[in-house]
Amino acid sequence: MIEYEEYKTGLNNLKPQLQELYSAMKTEEARAEIERLEKESAQDGFWSDIERSQKVLQTIKKLKAKCETYDKLAAKWDDLYTLCTMAIEEEDLSVLPELAEEYEAFQKELETARLSTLLNGEYDGNNAILSLHAGAGGTEAQDWAQMLYRMYTRWAERHGFKYKLLDWLDGDEAGIKSATISITGENAYGYLKSESGVHRLVRVSPFDSSGRRHTSFAAVEVMPEIEGDSDIEIRAEDLKVDTYRSSGAGGQHVNKTESAVRITHIPTGIVVSCQVERSQHQNRENAMNMLRARLAEIKERERLEKIEDIKGEQMRIEWGSQIRSYIFMPYTMAKDHRTGFEVGNINAVMDGDIDGFINAYLRMKA
Repeated sequence: MIEYEEYKTGLNNLKPQLQELYSAMKTEEARAEIERLEKESAQDGFWSDIERSQKVLQTIKKLKAKCETYDKLAAKWDDLYTLCTMAIEEEDLSVLPELAEEYEAFQKELETARLSTLLNGEYDGNNAILSLHAGAGGTEAQDWAQMLYRMYTRWAERHGFKYKLLDWLDGDEAGIKSATISITGENAYGYLKSESGVHRLVRVSPFDSSGRRHTSFAAVEVMPEIEGDSDIEIRAEDLKVDTYRSSGAGGQHVNKTESAVRITHIPTGIVVSCQVERSQHQNRENAMNMLRARLAEIKERERLEKIEDIKGEQMRIEWGSQIRSYIFMPYTMAKDHRTGFEVGNINAVMDGDIDGFINAYLRMKA
């Protein structure tokens, strides 16, 4: 029963990591804070301040999710150890395949939880706003931008995150010229910030009748979603607001009214737009959230003390600036050029399985 003994030894080696996770996640403090906030929520007059009460409930939800993550891992460790012990005692080899599968899954879940403790940046716990822009290359690059859009929405679904389309500009023949989505979930920005940069595709183009190999580029921008009461102050006199008729999703209504909104932040030159909502007011609100997020992301990246120091920048969507390459031909591979992490199963990656890239980036930054 040497196989079971190896798994038992492996579990004993993982036990200290589980105990370290308990401390790193501040699980004990989280449980105490949950108890305190639940007592507060039970007091008379709690709902008189709606904004405060909603924040309290959101905090309780986040803290409970953190504790549940640890509790599930601890319970899974106990189950695997018990399974190992019983199988050894009964000399039962029939459960070995199940044990092997569950052990591998436990290792991955533990590693993901450990890496989440590294997300201690100012905005890491926030929701994310993700923008995609096709590079030069016409239809080929626009199709690649839409493939990346699908990859990130599949990633969000895998993690139980919600996503909402904020802006969309169709390609000339296929794909998209640009798109912006908000992704809602705990630590969404902390995980996805590693995806900012230029993504390169190498494949035989489905749009080339000669069957030649093409290289395409698309840029990804990731920003933290910032609440309106944050320290990111935007003055009305610094904004230029334009309205126009939408060309994106929304049906006939968007073609009849100038509901789409484009906002230019004059001091930095940053431009954001939103056109997917039916009302101009909603589009303006979304565009302001996007602008606030963009300013916050640059401020954090450059560690600037004042919002006035922020300068907009243009990302060069071209060869030599890519952070990751996706190769479909002559072999299949996705490789991150910053960490060296690579995956041969390109179809899984395009279906949203990008946690390996994200985790490798977090480890590198740690």
